[in-house]
Amino acid sequence: QVQLVESGGGWVQTGGSLRVSCAASGRTFSSYAMGWFRQAPGKEREFVAAVSRSGRRTSYADSMKGRFTISRDNAKNTVYLQMNSLNPEDTAIYYCAARPVVAGALPPPSPREYDYWGQGTQVTVSS
Repeated sequence: QVQLVESGGGWVQTGGSLRVSCAASGRTFSSYAMGWFRQAPGKEREFVAAVSRSGRRTSYADSMKGRFTISRDNAKNTVYLQMNSLNPEDTAIYYCAARPVVAGALPPPSPREYDYWGQGTQVTVSS
């Protein structure tokens, strides 16, 4: 199992950038595909991005419009989400998630596909 803790959320002005991080416990971080999801008030949890075990494969929700970049540093047991050109529609709680997979695999873009979750970090975008 793995424990996940998000950080880096906060307030940012429209058009600004923010990077959120997810720190994972344990020695088996590199055996997990990692994903980012977000959930706005009154809405379902939404897929944002995913990264393979090695970091060499990534996937993104179309709605992210190329503004977001997911990456990971297995030496630091950390996955990142760089968010650029933020707008108020990006306001949500951002969650980190993990799923054990074979090397190179990206889980389907659904929260049901992930096994472990962090507590979330709030991102608020305001103009």
